[in-house]
Amino acid sequence: MSPASSHTIDYAPPSAAMLLAAGKGERMRPLTLTTPKPLLPVAGKPLIEYHIESLVNAGVNDIVINVSWLGQQIAGHCGDGSRWGCAIHYSPEAEPLETAGGIIQALPLLGDRPFLLVNADIWTDYDFTQLRQHALAPRAAHLLLVDNPEHNPAGDFGLCEGRVTAADNNSLTYAGIGLYDPRFFDGYAPGKRPLLPLLQQAIAEERLFAQHYRGRWTDVGTPARLEQLERELAQA
Repeated sequence: MSPASSHTIDYAPPSAAMLLAAGKGERMRPLTLTTPKPLLPVAGKPLIEYHIESLVNAGVNDIVINVSWLGQQIAGHCGDGSRWGCAIHYSPEAEPLETAGGIIQALPLLGDRPFLLVNADIWTDYDFTQLRQHALAPRAAHLLLVDNPEHNPAGDFGLCEGRVTAADNNSLTYAGIGLYDPRFFDGYAPGKRPLLPLLQQAIAEERLFAQHYRGRWTDVGTPARLEQLERELAQA
């Protein structure tokens, strides 16, 4: 029996989410010299607003946003979340702590229940209600994987019967979206820390799961991709 399945799964839909918004957006320069990437507009709306609206529509009441580079602009724009009908809290980082480091610092704001995690610099039409329906065993996580985009042809992870495996010839790309049990991060000290080594450890311990999403998704990582997304949405 795997480590993840050897525990009773206690399920209740998560009501909290974390938006990762602390990056410097260096590949987006010069656009991000004066504007943080999550506030760059697409079809007349900042990227981060798409996520806030989708999360609220899926029943998420509390959203934590980690901020660093030009973070005051994000806090000034999003405020306390009341205009979307949710509560927004901020986890400021003097210097970006990378993904896992930022999550670990924000854990006290996220509570004891599993929480949704979303990169603020992507765009997708994914319905977060689907991810909220997944039950998690202690220390487990459930990722959203997508078809490999042109800029990541080799993918990130394999997927076999719902369980994430190491990369193989049929690998998919991590969408920057997941459902995490807070205990997934047990044993890791605060500080600057990437997420990939934690995911690799979870794969080895068979407590990392995923689903393949075939809908619309874009990693808005460069000005060219931003322009392409703008054109696609204008034609929709």
